[in-house]
Formats: sequence, C-alpha cells, structure tokens
Amino acid sequence: MRGTYAAKTEAILTQHHRREVSPNQCSSRLTQTIGAPMGLVWSMVRDFGQPQAYKRFVKNCLMRSGDGGVGSVREVRVVSGLPAGVSVERLERLDDDARVMSFSIIGGDHRLENYRSTTSVHEEDDLDHDHDHDHDRITEKRTVVIESYVVDVPSGSSEEDTCAFANTIIRCNLMSLARIAEKIAAGS
Repeated sequence: MRGTYAAKTEAILTQHHRREVSPNQCSSRLTQTIGAPMGLVWSMVRDFGQPQAYKRFVKNCLMRSGDGGVGSVREVRVVSGLPAGVSVERLERLDDDARVMSFSIIGGDHRLENYRSTTSVHEEDDLDHDHDHDHDRITEKRTVVIESYVVDVPSGSSEEDTCAFANTIIRCNLMSLARIAEKIAAGS
C-alpha cells in the first residue's frame, strides 16, 4: 500500500507543484497531515475571502474585486511585527474537483516579489493504528495539505534566508489550519 501511496503522491506533485525556478528565485514545498475530513479542510483552504480563518498572520481581508472565484483580488492586512503591512493577491486557480488553489502576490509593502503559491488538499488512505492496545486495526481517514511556492530572492538577501522566511510563515499557517480543522472535526 505504501508504494501505491508514494506513486499517488508523486503524481500529485508532478501535476500541481512542479514549477520552473529561475536563478534569482527560490522555491519550496511543505506538507501537513491533518486529522480532519478532507471536505472540511478544503472548505477552509478554498475560501479566498477568509484567509484569516486559519492564517495566524492575517489581521483581516478585504475583497478588492471578484466574488472569491478565479481572478478575484484580495487585500490582506497582516498583524504587526512582520516586515509588511499589506499584501495584494490574485486568485489564479480554484479547482474544486482536484482541490487545488493557486494565488499570486501582485502588490503590497513587502519584499515578496513574483510570489506564486499552490495549495492542494488530498485524502490520506490506509493509515493503520492500534486501538486500545488490543491490536485491532482501524482505518482512519486523514487529510494531507501540500503547499508550494516560487518567489524572487530580494537583492541583499540569500536564497536560504528568503526560503526560510516564507517556509516559517507557511509552516505556521499549516499548523494553525490543522489545529482549527481538528478542533472543528472533534466538535469542540
């Protein structure tokens, strides 16, 4: 089963998360497993107008144009303490069948130039767990979220520093998504 899972994962990465990276850019991919139903997680990720529902560094979001569909533009205000105040972002892709969302940063007062992100949501199959030490096998459905990006490396910065900054923000957002979705799924 693990071979099949690995093959499925590679197909997903090839289809949705492979990008050409030029010499002045960096790219990374992060993954988060969430103990909540895929439909719940996707409903949170796909809501372009409400990133603050799980993204901890977003203070608020104002839709500048569109209704949350492809081509919509949002203005995201970030919490104080980050080296930015506003990010203007356009939804490039929203595919409910494949559960893939992509957006680009098109403006703002930060150093993330030519930032393009893709997030995909998938069901993780065949996870076996022991139940109450009696070794009865149960199957639990979990969700895997993959987020990848490409961004220009600003002058005066290194590829490592640029990726470290972006990875930290994304990792925090994915962990927050997991906490919130798992809490909702548990009925708390």
